Amino acid sequence: MNAGDTGFQATPLLFVISGPSGVGKDAVIAGLKGLGHPLYFAVTATTRPMRQGEAEGKDYHFVTRSEFERMIAGGELLEYADVYGHFYGVPKRELKQGLDRGQDVVVKVDVQGAATIRKMLPEAVFLFVAPPSMKDLEGRLKRRKTEAGVDLEFRVKAAQEEMNSLPMFDYVVVNHEGKVGLAVSQIESIITAEKCRVKARTIEI
Repeated sequence: MNAGDTGFQATPLLFVISGPSGVGKDAVIAGLKGLGHPLYFAVTATTRPMRQGEAEGKDYHFVTRSEFERMIAGGELLEYADVYGHFYGVPKRELKQGLDRGQDVVVKVDVQGAATIRKMLPEAVFLFVAPPSMKDLEGRLKRRKTEAGVDLEFRVKAAQEEMNSLPMFDYVVVNHEGKVGLAVSQIESIITAEKCRVKARTIEI
């Protein structure tokens, strides 16, 4: 992205999108992809089973537990976590591949993962996708029912704890149900603003 004839070249950035379970992070990511901007969307590795409609290398890199443990031992993951009995992690090669191409990278992680990345890459841009209220989020979690065997009360409590992590982030975007386009538009504006910073952030992996 060039700024006129000033000779300024914006450096590629890392945008970390997080928020409580059920808030609609996947829908937001899908909306960003639909904008057609040259963003690189990092694909997370996971040991959980593939759900109907998902595709390998598009939604996640689906790996066995032994393969995931090998990636941990080899230092191949920027961060990883056990979520409801399944491992999730961000392969370093995914981020490096996008940044080396000169593209801004977008990665979706849980709040715990965002905290880990914040320690390692403090110059990344951290965005928190929030519900308009906890009552609204609880309703979404009741309708979602994707974590088989996971107690609803436990998930709501975990979501409340994740909401308490808001001060760690640079921006908050409220995702109203049925209005994901508004949240996507706000994130698009944040990306544009970050690319216009006089003092650019520097990402090194």
